[in-house]
Amino acid sequence: MFYHDRQLQYTVRVDNPSPVFAKMLQQAIGGVEGEIRVMLQYLFQAFGARGPAKYRDMLMNTGTEEIGHVQMLATAVAMNLEGSPSFLKEVMAQQNPLLAATLGGMEPRQFLSAGMSALAADANGVPFNGSHVYDSGNIVADMYSNVAAEATGRVLACRLFEMTDDPGMKDMLRFLIARDTMHQQQWLAVIEELGGHPGTLPIPNSFDQREEFQEVSYDFFATGVAGVEPSTGRWTAGPSLDGRGEFKTRINTPLGQEPSLAPPIPVSHAEAQQMTGDDTVIRPQ
Repeated sequence: MFYHDRQLQYTVRVDNPSPVFAKMLQQAIGGVEGEIRVMLQYLFQAFGARGPAKYRDMLMNTGTEEIGHVQMLATAVAMNLEGSPSFLKEVMAQQNPLLAATLGGMEPRQFLSAGMSALAADANGVPFNGSHVYDSGNIVADMYSNVAAEATGRVLACRLFEMTDDPGMKDMLRFLIARDTMHQQQWLAVIEELGGHPGTLPIPNSFDQREEFQEVSYDFFATGVAGVEPSTGRWTAGPSLDGRGEFKTRINTPLGQEPSLAPPIPVSHAEAQQMTGDDTVIRPQ
């Protein structure tokens, strides 16, 4: 069950409306780094959460908060579209709103499809795609996905902050950036609470590692040019992060066979020359 409040989570104020910035804000709504993505990601992780109820509750709380962030951004888009520079208003009066939108750099569908409102789309007008929502059912895998989502979202919010001189928009973005800071921390805190390193690694830690090909479990495969030493780092030497092995570099050489597939079946209608298993060329009759 959900409840709503008529008031926004945080003040949205637009001092200098900009149709161009309204288009940029669409990325924070429906882009791959946007709030619709994290909203659905946290809620679907919560809907299917198994195990301790506190993690489901935390996900529900944060997913619900993200609904409020979508509302804030959608409001900001609409407010940026409500007021236009004077020359755009003149063009609107003389010709039509669509032409004014085009000249103003606005996403035309914000007028055509949404009547001067926000869209469930990115800054290019591409509708949000639910394939960006990650819900594996493994809480640690999901927490790492959430950290990445908040990290890219915070990068986007910081870039938007640099793109506007509007004091109201900067104020709203300061709030959203701060919430991204907290959300990164809380997902990492869950990982730490569940055991951090090494307790949660490898993911899933419920699989018996004796069943994997352990000879390469902690080898960094280097596929460089002969005679050139591969780069080194924390991942090429020393104990693995899960404490179960030692990192080392292995020059990547083939461990498998050359593929040899059966000829095409006749009803697949490949070329006649493909129908033989050897190099003999078959001429069609």
